[in-house]
Amino acid sequence: MKLQRYIKERAVFLSMNIFLFVLVALFLWLINVQAVVMIIVFVCWFGPLLLSYGLEFLKRKNFYDELLQNFEALDQKYLLPEIIEEPNFLEGQILYDIMKTTDKQMHEHVKKYKDMQAEYRDYIEAWVHEVKTPIASSKLMFENHKNEVTKGIMEELEKVEGYVEQALYYARSSSASKDYIVKEFSLQACISKVLKKNAKAFIHKKIQLQLTEMDEVVYSDEKWIEFILHQIIVNSINYCDNKISLYTRKNEHSLILHIVDDGIGIDEKDIGRVFDKGFTGENGRQYRRSTGMGLYICKLLADKLHLGLTIQSTKGEGTEVQLIFPKSKVVLLES
Repeated sequence: MKLQRYIKERAVFLSMNIFLFVLVALFLWLINVQAVVMIIVFVCWFGPLLLSYGLEFLKRKNFYDELLQNFEALDQKYLLPEIIEEPNFLEGQILYDIMKTTDKQMHEHVKKYKDMQAEYRDYIEAWVHEVKTPIASSKLMFENHKNEVTKGIMEELEKVEGYVEQALYYARSSSASKDYIVKEFSLQACISKVLKKNAKAFIHKKIQLQLTEMDEVVYSDEKWIEFILHQIIVNSINYCDNKISLYTRKNEHSLILHIVDDGIGIDEKDIGRVFDKGFTGENGRQYRRSTGMGLYICKLLADKLHLGLTIQSTKGEGTEVQLIFPKSKVVLLES
């Protein structure tokens, strides 16, 4: 708050007082009043006025300067009403009351939409669990009546099941911090579950699997890691030619799982956007195998789990995905 601007806003009132004093001084001069009396009148007139203006300016300056400093320092600007102190002048109190009322209504609206989001999430979870039952029943019936037609239907049902899983994990991703449990588990066992789930696809496409022995344990939520690995391996299966390799590498602070395929690769202009929501890229448009959600959800969950997820690729040569686990579970619990 600048003094010049403060005085400018009160220029009319000051000008009126000066004009009235000049008239009074002129009248006193006409009636031969001594100059010392005029000085006393001036001091008694403008002394209290200037003093009150000075004190008022200091109160407002301290309040607004602190307000602006807090505003600039905050990352979440909407938290400003939570940290300001109530001022002791009228204009500031009006502003303070407005900000507090606005803040209260904002929190009420946020709560309303959070409740709506929670209800929607609960509905999606319930729907997913309900729809899994007819899918599982259908798969069982087709298993008992195998032929070329049911084989094709089984493949489509498995795709549907995969998309249903995506919907479930996407719904849960908004509150992953409440849903996951960090614990120690075997990475080898987790990968084996995912590979077993995709065994038919490996056989059908005649893909060679190179899996090194992994005796490492990692800290995370096994359920969520299985989903992430499943999405990555499904992508590798869809776009690889002959071989998929999985191996680990250790460094000082982390364990890195490498998933490498020898497939069609990703165009350089697309590589920076593969984790964007709904992005399919040239490969997705050309082969029509992508919804653009799988890797987006993987990245979303990896961030929630405090894991690293990176991708490197060369067009026509293959793709490498790296899932990075911190060696200490303390890192995972920090947020």
